[in-house]
Amino acid sequence: MKKNLLYFLAIALHLTAQLEAQETTLWYEKPAAAWLEALPVGNGRMGAMVFGGLPEERIQFNEQTLWTGINRSQGWLDKERKNENQRDGAMGDYQPFGDVILRFAPEHRTAAAYRRDLDLTTGIATTTYRVGDVSFTREVFASFPDRVVVIRLTADKPSSLTFRVDLKDASRPPLPPATTESAENQLAFAGKLSNPKPENSAELRWNNMAYQAALRVIPEGGQVSAANGGLDITGASAVTILLAAATDYTAEPSKNYKGEPPAPKVRAALDQASKKPFSKLREDHVADFSPLFNRVHLRLGRTPESALPTDERLISYSKGGSDPALEALLFQFGRYLLISSSRPGGLPANLQGLWNQSPKPAWYSGYTTNINVEMNYWPAEPTNLAECHQPLFDWIDNLAAAQKLNPDPKLKTPLGWIIYSTNNPLGGNSGWAFHLPGSAWLSQHLYEAWAFGGDREFLARRTYPHLKALTEMWDARLVEDGSGHLIAPEGWSPEHGPVKLADGTIVIKEGDRTPQPGASYDQQIIFDLFSNFLDASTALNADPALRKRITERRSRLLGPQVGRFGQLQEWKEDVDNLKEDYRHFSHLFALHPGRQISPLIDKKFADAVKVTLDARGDKSCGWSRAWKISFRARLLEGNRAGKAVRSVLEYVPANGRGSGTFPNLFGSGPPFQIDANFGYTAGVAEMLLQSHLRTADGRREVHLLPAIPDSWAAGEANGLRARDGFTIDQKWENGKLVSATITSKLGRPLRIRYQNKTVDFEIPAGSSKKFIP
Repeated sequence: MKKNLLYFLAIALHLTAQLEAQETTLWYEKPAAAWLEALPVGNGRMGAMVFGGLPEERIQFNEQTLWTGINRSQGWLDKERKNENQRDGAMGDYQPFGDVILRFAPEHRTAAAYRRDLDLTTGIATTTYRVGDVSFTREVFASFPDRVVVIRLTADKPSSLTFRVDLKDASRPPLPPATTESAENQLAFAGKLSNPKPENSAELRWNNMAYQAALRVIPEGGQVSAANGGLDITGASAVTILLAAATDYTAEPSKNYKGEPPAPKVRAALDQASKKPFSKLREDHVADFSPLFNRVHLRLGRTPESALPTDERLISYSKGGSDPALEALLFQFGRYLLISSSRPGGLPANLQGLWNQSPKPAWYSGYTTNINVEMNYWPAEPTNLAECHQPLFDWIDNLAAAQKLNPDPKLKTPLGWIIYSTNNPLGGNSGWAFHLPGSAWLSQHLYEAWAFGGDREFLARRTYPHLKALTEMWDARLVEDGSGHLIAPEGWSPEHGPVKLADGTIVIKEGDRTPQPGASYDQQIIFDLFSNFLDASTALNADPALRKRITERRSRLLGPQVGRFGQLQEWKEDVDNLKEDYRHFSHLFALHPGRQISPLIDKKFADAVKVTLDARGDKSCGWSRAWKISFRARLLEGNRAGKAVRSVLEYVPANGRGSGTFPNLFGSGPPFQIDANFGYTAGVAEMLLQSHLRTADGRREVHLLPAIPDSWAAGEANGLRARDGFTIDQKWENGKLVSATITSKLGRPLRIRYQNKTVDFEIPAGSSKKFIP
């Protein structure tokens, strides 16, 4: 009897493990025919797209520092610019690095039992198939500990691996061709991003950045020989290929972003990784990656559609099918992408995260500060990936320093620092739009890291200096509007504005940047900045005189206004056009990611936000659809948030131009923009848990299941974080919370809110308590 119980228990555990694996795996029954069907891996510095091709495999790779564009030593003045194209050239573009090509015998084209997948829990992309009586397996992962991309090929019969390896530099005309070399067991190429016609001064984009990539082949059995610029592997039983890439970039404005040459860095990475057997490389990678990913689990239930391949699931869902597990999968995919594209010591995730195959990607694949780069990091704190937030903080420090060194007179300010709308990692910018409140919005991320984690040393050393400097800057910039209110004198509502025609008619014009005093976007960000400064100053008991002044100044800021249609006004004047279908919702910052507007604070303004959202509708570009999830969640509208979730998951073919989600689950703007993925994950987190408000007596209010739709009738959400150091596990059935376990890191007081019920808790640091409604 005991043996039978143990047997059935083992079966149950095995089935549970299989189910959990399915819930966090993307899988397909055919190779990727296009880049937007390939599967991404990344280690926060190098990224690769795995096609799983037959009989030819393509692994396209990037390294996050390979950028064209200027550095400070090539800094520009307006008089040097002749047109917008030159500004774009100075901005530069994030570049593809190269390709690893594996070529197999023609009979691999007719393989059977084909499958390719991406396990989000391990960060490993796997391709399996059978040719005749031999089964082949390829595994690809990007190792953060070992700084390489690892490609592993095996067969279930000895001496069955025969193929060719080529390493190709990405095509970047009109650059001089990279030099290539092949030697025993190794391929490499090296080059510089230099203008072949240096007399052409208009080509500001070429910055002479040096780059190198190299791969090393480690066979088990068989032979390796160099031939025609590639490597031929014959009769091996298993093969490990190690890929490394680097540039001479350094994130130091004072050094003009020029650091050590790439060759020693590439060689060191390959030498280190080569000392380990594949089993150890894989073990170390999984030991690094999986603990980050596994901090959060989300289960929303399964339907028959959940058993389909991922691309077929997406198509079925877009036709009206029910697949809550797919909604959970996309949530976890966003976390996977953040782990893969943003790790300590590197650059932050750009507009495509880490992955790009175009020499001229849309919007440079840059860092746009009027929504996009901020949206990339909305999931970092609530979905338990605080470490992945660190590259953004480093970049903010770097950006602030670069602006002060930049000779552009528009960036000169005696207090704080200001930026253009879109920036690169080299101190350059697109020059398209001057973005005064952008630095204040970025500082919100430094504040949120403190709000969630409670690290006083971080608050004092990194957060507070930015908050204070920017608060002093905006305190000095504010002017009175004649009615006792303080307003920003040169406002903007990205990325459009009201224009008065000759007949007196006012139209809203795309791209207009005419200064608009008191624009809601500016006013709300300044309110948020002042609020964050006051919290930080109080926590540190710092600058009491300034704190007193800012308290008074904040109270005089022109606040949200309700217009003639009942909408939340976008500008100081009531000139909104509710028939306008526009992607940006800049004037709703106060609802999210700000905390100035909430239905729990003032229903009037919350209702005005609803009028604005309803007028513009749920359809838009991908990142805008994702932002609407957070808006609806903050309005406590579960079913409307669920509708926005469905909008994001609208199927877009790999060669299509629609908004929604591509077959590999990348978000479509169009084109591919990763902020849609990150915004989606953040929005789902807001549906499940909110903690942005405090009670009158200073308690953190943790709102459980504030906006779950009817379609999420039962589920579990474990590991999400709330501000003030709380981690929450929740379980619900029939649309009702069953229980929640709250673990406190800091021992701070809190109030639990569930529906209309509130309960105050005192939980000692390191302890947990259960809430049962």
